[in-house]
Order: sequence, then structure tokens, then C-alpha cells
Amino acid sequence: MAAETRNPELKDIGYELFIGALSVLSIVNLVLLYVFRDDTPLEYVVYIVNTVLMPIFMGDFLYRFFTARNRWDYVFRKFGWADFISSLPFARVKILRLFRLWRVIRLVRQFGAKNLLREYIDNRAANALLSVIFLVLCVLEFGSLAVLKAESTSPSANITTATDAIWWAYVTITTVGYGDRYPVTNQGRLVGILVMTAGVGLFGTLSGFLANTFLSPSRKKAPEEPAAGTDPKARLAEIRRLIEAQEQATADLKAKLDEIDSLL
Repeated sequence: MAAETRNPELKDIGYELFIGALSVLSIVNLVLLYVFRDDTPLEYVVYIVNTVLMPIFMGDFLYRFFTARNRWDYVFRKFGWADFISSLPFARVKILRLFRLWRVIRLVRQFGAKNLLREYIDNRAANALLSVIFLVLCVLEFGSLAVLKAESTSPSANITTATDAIWWAYVTITTVGYGDRYPVTNQGRLVGILVMTAGVGLFGTLSGFLANTFLSPSRKKAPEEPAAGTDPKARLAEIRRLIEAQEQATADLKAKLDEIDSLL
């Protein structure tokens, strides 16, 4: 489906998919909070990630509100109230983020999966940053959870709290590796290998995005041509030009006929 027929409440495809993916992550976190309710360090990791998500969702609400054609319609008929409430720091209202996920489902149904994938790939450079942000959040959260779970079996572990795990995961993703926190179990080292591998790929993608953004030559805007049929003087001049061209063509044709007639 052509972009011109897109529902005006829907934003760029890459952005909509990003918000939809964050909504899924947020809902998964609700389940994890229930699963880890008896394991404080794991529970705190999920709380910290949810804290990071809150300003993103509030920014999404403000973006949609201030760009909506009809703000009243967006808030009360397009579930803007759910976007706002689900952005607040209350665990029980986060289930309302399902409404954001519903927008993505409508986007897929409207464009079709093949067209959506094609447009996403065609604009992959613009979507790279959002994709990297989402994947970094996923690796940060699940890497922290995995290393905490793996290290909990060792009495000599030095990654024992949520902040320890998130700090370790972040410096490992960025390949800095300060060495103040490190896994001591084989399972934890396996998690470290996976986090390091993911970090190299993610920050390599981010570096390529930044290089493409800042080093690629700027595109020169094509000069706009004056709209046809708007200026009466321009229309009159165009008609006169056409008449002169027609008269010249008639004169040339008459000269050719006279030449042929003289030969006969």
C-alpha cells in the first residue's frame, strides 16, 4: 500500500515497530516481575529496565499528542489516555501498553507483512539507530538476568546485585571490560561470551550508522519548478510560444511543399 494512504495517526514504520517491540518487552517484564517475586536481585533488574522504558513511553505519548490532527480525538477515541496512563510509574497500569502493540498490529494489517518488510529494509539506515537501542536494552536486561542466575550458585561470585549485573553487562556490551566485576562460573562465562559477541555486532552497527550520518555527502535539493497553471501571465506566454512554434512548423512545411512543386 502506498505511503500516501497511510492512516495519519501512524508514524514511520521503523518508529512504530520500535514502540511495539518496547511494548512487548514491557509486558514480558510484567510476567518476569511475577516470576522473580521471591528473587530480589533479578526483580530489581527488571525494575531498572522498566524505569528506563517509562520516559520513552511518555515521550511517545507527547509526540503523538502534539502531532495529532485532532488531539481530542487522539486522547479519547484513539486510546491516547491509555498511552498516558501506561507511561506512569505504576506497575498495574503497564498492561495498557497493549494498546500501543495494537497499533503495530494494525500497521501490519494495513501494509501487509511483505510491504512492511520491504519498506523497513529500504529505510534500514534510518531504522538502524532504533533497532540498536532496542537490542541493547534486551541484551542489557537478559544478559544481567542470566549472569545473576548463573553466578548465584558460586559462593565466590562478585556479581551478586542488580546494579552489579547491569554494570557488568553494559561494560561488556561496550567491550570496555573494566574487570571490577566478572563471572567466575562456567555458565557465567558462557553468558559473557554471548554478551560480548552481541556487543561487538551492536556497536559495530551503531558506528556504521554514525559514520553514514556524519560523513555521507548531503543531498542537494532539486530546484522547484513553478506550478503549471497558477500564473495567468505564464499561461498566456506558454500559449503564445505554442502558437509561434505551430506557425513556424506550418511555414517550414509550406516551404517544403513549394520546393517539391518547383521540382515537378
